[in-house]
Amino acid sequence: MEQINITIGTAGHVDHGKTALIKNLSGCETDRLKEEKERGMSIELGFAPCKIDDTQIGIVDVPGHENFIKTMVAGAHGMDAVILVVAADDGVMPQTREHLDILTILGVQHGIVALTKIDRVSPEHLPDVIAKVSAFLRGTFLEDAPILPVSNVTGEGFDQFLEAVLTLVRTITPKRTDGVFRTPVERVFSIQGYGTVMSGIPVSGTARVGDEVVLLPHNFTGSIRRIEVYGQNSETVMAGQCAAINVGHWDHRAISRGNTLTIPGYFSSAEWFVCSLKLLSHDKLRLKSGTEVKFHTGTTEAVALFYPLRGGQMENGDEGLVQVRTKTPVVAGPGDHFLLRMPSPARTVGGGQIVEAVDRRLKGNRPNVVEDLQARAEAVHDERSFVEYCVRRSKAPTIGESALALRTKIPVGRLQEILRELVNQQTIFVLDARLYLHRDTATEIGGKIMELVNDFHRRSPESPGLSWKQLRQSMSFEKTILDAVVDRLKEEGRLVERYQRLAAPSHSSTFQGEDSKLLEEIETLYRKKPFRPPSAEDVSQQTNIPRQKVEKLLGILREHERLIRVDERLLFHSEAVARAQEILIAHFRKEGRLESVQFKYLLDTTRKFALPMLDYLDRIGITRRVGNTRYPRELPS
Repeated sequence: MEQINITIGTAGHVDHGKTALIKNLSGCETDRLKEEKERGMSIELGFAPCKIDDTQIGIVDVPGHENFIKTMVAGAHGMDAVILVVAADDGVMPQTREHLDILTILGVQHGIVALTKIDRVSPEHLPDVIAKVSAFLRGTFLEDAPILPVSNVTGEGFDQFLEAVLTLVRTITPKRTDGVFRTPVERVFSIQGYGTVMSGIPVSGTARVGDEVVLLPHNFTGSIRRIEVYGQNSETVMAGQCAAINVGHWDHRAISRGNTLTIPGYFSSAEWFVCSLKLLSHDKLRLKSGTEVKFHTGTTEAVALFYPLRGGQMENGDEGLVQVRTKTPVVAGPGDHFLLRMPSPARTVGGGQIVEAVDRRLKGNRPNVVEDLQARAEAVHDERSFVEYCVRRSKAPTIGESALALRTKIPVGRLQEILRELVNQQTIFVLDARLYLHRDTATEIGGKIMELVNDFHRRSPESPGLSWKQLRQSMSFEKTILDAVVDRLKEEGRLVERYQRLAAPSHSSTFQGEDSKLLEEIETLYRKKPFRPPSAEDVSQQTNIPRQKVEKLLGILREHERLIRVDERLLFHSEAVARAQEILIAHFRKEGRLESVQFKYLLDTTRKFALPMLDYLDRIGITRRVGNTRYPRELPS
């Protein structure tokens, strides 16, 4: 028999026949407590395997009494679909309404309606009951769901009900199983010979016997000893399956409903959460900033304080971003559903999705805070969008895979698939060491680089462009980021590199006023004595140009690569360097090697000029020094 990771749950008012219906459907008695059997009323959640057309799914039966709403919420978090149970003799009752509100808030989208106890009403009265239930469901996710009359006593209508359940199961897409394994604990107990067992419905991922796990918020660590799925031994458990997980050495008395079993390294408990909230349309509903509420997510119920991010209060039907601060630590992830209830009088007032855990209270009146949180709230609905958001809004310009996995709660394997998609679409760029840069961030940095380059052109029109050193000194970004953004600007045709300097394509060096003549005069001095070049002091004396001005003009000639600095003291004309290489290569072709002392004779100069030139040729890869002998690194063909 195939086990699929789908769980269907019940909902509805107390004493409307939910447990009896599940017993008829699955053959299992979900009331396990003595008190439940004595009172004929469910108090705790009941789990049962259910065979549907050679397929096994899970069933969770929830209590219907108003005193056990928190238990119903704990069970509803794992439902893929619901069987809303309404007794034909009672019709729609208070918990029918509240349960439907809760299911809507928790994101349940599939279901059918079982109209039970039809043996208690006359056949003539049944159409009127169905019409009233149909009217009640109008505008809800069950608006088009079939309403199926059935009797748990006589079995009337059960065949049609069973066929509807089968059709329902076929319409449900099982939960994905490639997420981070996480199970909100519903129940914990100890079995002699095995130790501690925790039951619940995983909300994401897959776990196997032997996997390392952690229990939060206690931070207990251990490994899975044994798994049961639908009451049968299994090597694995998947999201959406009713399961019991044995981690033997933990003390079951320290564990309770609301704890979370997960894998290490992804989740931690928190007290501050940003949430996207919608209040129900109840009369006279008003929540002021600082109101104490009951906060439900997964199987957790926590007392919390409510803070709207805009305005001092929210009223019935309002939607918006809020923060809640829980008085005890809670484990939840981006996109998890949550529910708010008032403690007194007890009632459900709204809910929505958790955007993200944060470390402090955020001020909605600060610039761009709410706008950023709104973008974050929209992104958490979709894995790909949330990964893109996290790359775009990371604190640093780039972010690595491990940091992304931690924030998005997506396993590295699945995360890499999403990142590849985003890279292929050029939404993000991958840099060295698997760092990711968002396109918009690259555009912003590129804009700053172009501003810097254009400003440099305005201030120094004679220069061919901004040097890499000047760029790095002016911008505090890492080299890999600047390299990537500059490469992108080059590809887009917005930036060119000339003489190892960055410039706008339209820029051409222009020497202003007398500078052009002075530069030509200085360059002529270096050309006249190619291998005995003048010093800056020599240039100043021979041209009567002040030393400070000479230094500036020599810098300009170096920027244009007409002069080349071979060491801290000496500048040679680029033509002299090129000619020295030609002479050296011709010598190598003839002799194969060069004794250092020979070079001054080849250039007709002195050791003062010849040896620094040789050292420079070593540095740029023309020659290779062994003692006082030079060898060619590679002769041109």
